[in-house]
Amino acid sequence: MLDAARRDLARMRSNSADWQELRYVPAVDADGRNSDENASRRAAVLWVLQYDSQPEDLDFLRWLAQEEATCRHEAPGNGMTEVTELAGLLLAEHRQLDDVWLQYKIKMANFDTYCGYDRQYLVAAGPHATIEYVRNSGHPDTAKVLDLIMEEDGTPQVQDPDLEAWFLSRRGWFPADPADENPLVWVERAGQLGDKTLARRLLDDWAEGRPRDERTLSTLRWKLVDLGTYAEAAAVMRELLSLKPSSASDLLSLAELERKAHRHDAAWESLQGCRRALENEDGWQGVGLGRSYIGELFLLAGAAPEPLSHVVFAQADREAPTVSRLAPVTLRAALDAARKIGHPSAARYRDLGDAEGERIGRPPVDD
Repeated sequence: MLDAARRDLARMRSNSADWQELRYVPAVDADGRNSDENASRRAAVLWVLQYDSQPEDLDFLRWLAQEEATCRHEAPGNGMTEVTELAGLLLAEHRQLDDVWLQYKIKMANFDTYCGYDRQYLVAAGPHATIEYVRNSGHPDTAKVLDLIMEEDGTPQVQDPDLEAWFLSRRGWFPADPADENPLVWVERAGQLGDKTLARRLLDDWAEGRPRDERTLSTLRWKLVDLGTYAEAAAVMRELLSLKPSSASDLLSLAELERKAHRHDAAWESLQGCRRALENEDGWQGVGLGRSYIGELFLLAGAAPEPLSHVVFAQADREAPTVSRLAPVTLRAALDAARKIGHPSAARYRDLGDAEGERIGRPPVDD
């Protein structure tokens, strides 16, 4: 799986000009989100470095971490990935004081990194030494970094024993020996590299012989979703639901999978089951589950053929006014479905979408 990445790493160790092949390049993914054209290739090289990082790789690791910081900032919808954490860890293991600024840049890249990227990355060279270094640096971000790594009384937020325990924990997550990886990691990585055939084979190998219990089936379902095999994910979901009472949330998830698998009648059946289950959820019209249910109705109405599309839309249109604060994406789905079937409510959903978009600072629904 990583043979090409090993060759890339060998070249880049001998010629820094080749690093540009892994730089952040803006792109748009299949869901219309900002992404990075070189994200998968850069990830593969970092995976190789996970198992074969050398002291002389420091400058290269700094460059890779910088590209990850840029990617997370420019494409924040992708949040914080394990690749970002790996880049940060490999850099942190060199324990250089001046890397605190780059680690800070990663942490501040977007909301997810701010919340989830550990402070330990910033003080990898030692909590006390890092505080002293930052205090005397004259760097424009000095106060902000100190606020992240230092208590009000000047003591480190992370103590030395805790830092060492953290390094051990991180290396448990990113082992130095590929044989120590969780098999599901290779499934995910094969999928990230675009080799879905290999990912599916590895997933089948993982599932073979395992008990078909809730834990196994839940994991299998999510991995099949990641691979885009929605019909099989739906089949696993149905098997999972046979082991326990079906909640409204479970049936809503099944409906989404059936819709994405183009099994529209099955999706409608699941949505009807979801609606019945919602009767046991007090105040469902005012919470996210209710909004998601209405959204899935409109998405199915927009995807299903006639006459089912009309039937589903009628229910969505009837129940939508009872649910509070429908999101712009749901109102966009309602508008699209209404236009598809020629329903006179299209203008109303356009106006509702525009009003909600204006309230939260989004562009108009009808662009």
